[in-house]
Amino acid sequence: MKVSSLAGAIMAVALASTSAVTFAQDQGHGRITFRGAIIEAPCSIAQESAYQTVEMDQVSNVSLKDGGKSTPKTFKIELRGCELGALKSATATFTGSPASNPDLLAIRGTAQGASLAIADHTGELIKLGDASPAQTLSNGDTYLEFKAYLQGDMVAPAGGGAATGAAIKPGDFETFANFTLAYQ
Repeated sequence: MKVSSLAGAIMAVALASTSAVTFAQDQGHGRITFRGAIIEAPCSIAQESAYQTVEMDQVSNVSLKDGGKSTPKTFKIELRGCELGALKSATATFTGSPASNPDLLAIRGTAQGASLAIADHTGELIKLGDASPAQTLSNGDTYLEFKAYLQGDMVAPAGGGAATGAAIKPGDFETFANFTLAYQ
């Protein structure tokens, strides 16, 4: 009887050990997907520049009255590992949902009566769909610099005449712009 009790105890310990090993083999699992693209370009766009958010902060409705503009916010498209060779500069073309003024981006949200403008580093407006003025680049890590600002919308009267400022409705807004780079 002692032999069978001993054999039973050994069998129980062996089964418990096997079960513990079985459970220890999978203590959580998952999958990681890696995505990207190989592009034919002298530079890579930094991840934080490819998908960035520019905080426009709070803008007074009074500053946008009659086509007024907010204080410009600077943003950069950072480029990494540039090997430019004969290429010395780049342009950016911005696209998105146009506003009533097709040179500007429409905003969406509860705010109304304004649109978003994108300008070059000197403050000159870049029309949607047009290439920006070329900016000089350097080998290694470099960047392109731009500005964005809100501009109050102007409304042309139905019968003609001078445009007047649209009513500015306070609220939250956002808009999106895509960009394409061209090296020269």
